[in-house]
Amino acid sequence: MIEVIFAFFAIFLCELAFNGLSRAMNLLILGRGKTGSLTAEVAGQRRHHVRVVGAAENIGGAALTAEKLHEIDAVIDFTNPSCVIANIEACVGAGKNMVVGTTGWHAEVDRVRKLVESRETGFVYGANFSIGVNLFLEVARAAAAALRHDYSGQIFERHHAQKKDAPSGTAMAIQRVIQDASGKSGDEGLEITSFREGDVVGMHEVVLESAADRIYLCHDAKSRRGFAEGAVRAAEWIAGKKGFYEFKDVWREL
Repeated sequence: MIEVIFAFFAIFLCELAFNGLSRAMNLLILGRGKTGSLTAEVAGQRRHHVRVVGAAENIGGAALTAEKLHEIDAVIDFTNPSCVIANIEACVGAGKNMVVGTTGWHAEVDRVRKLVESRETGFVYGANFSIGVNLFLEVARAAAAALRHDYSGQIFERHHAQKKDAPSGTAMAIQRVIQDASGKSGDEGLEITSFREGDVVGMHEVVLESAADRIYLCHDAKSRRGFAEGAVRAAEWIAGKKGFYEFKDVWREL
């Protein structure tokens, strides 16, 4: 009898580990691109119930009515800058939690924050949902001290030819982190140079140079899986919460 109890307890622990200590959720993934598709795959592996909607199914917000969102616990958006604000307005307006990995809408952050606060929903956004990239931001923050010691800085970012926004949201996040940590303004350098070529998933480099030496910092994404896993974990984390969060401030809690 004791052996049977221990066996069931072991199975229970395995289930908890597999599900990341989270309950199954009804997730809506917006975007059938490479990252959106992989996010749906990761969510399914974590035992969530997943529905995926592409651009053709969401013309004029057809897939985001209150009725169609009724059973949805959270929406994950990996679409493009031209439609992400409309998606946010529809989903937050319906009272749904959101995780937004689409970039290119930073100018609207304050307006979106007010909308989220007024609807009392949960919202997580980020330039990059990869844990590795967010660790890289911490490294860049520490390295920013070089700019106070006669170093100049540059940021280089490379992505696949289909990426629509340039510079990337991640490159701009790196730039902001370094400028904030160093006390340097946007008028004092740290230029971003963008490349769009082939199937590059995403590479970001920071080069700090002085008359004496040169420092290279680099993050090179080998696949999109890190982005997908981070987004799904963010959707799990925001369950039951209200508020407006940036991924770089919460990833340690996932």
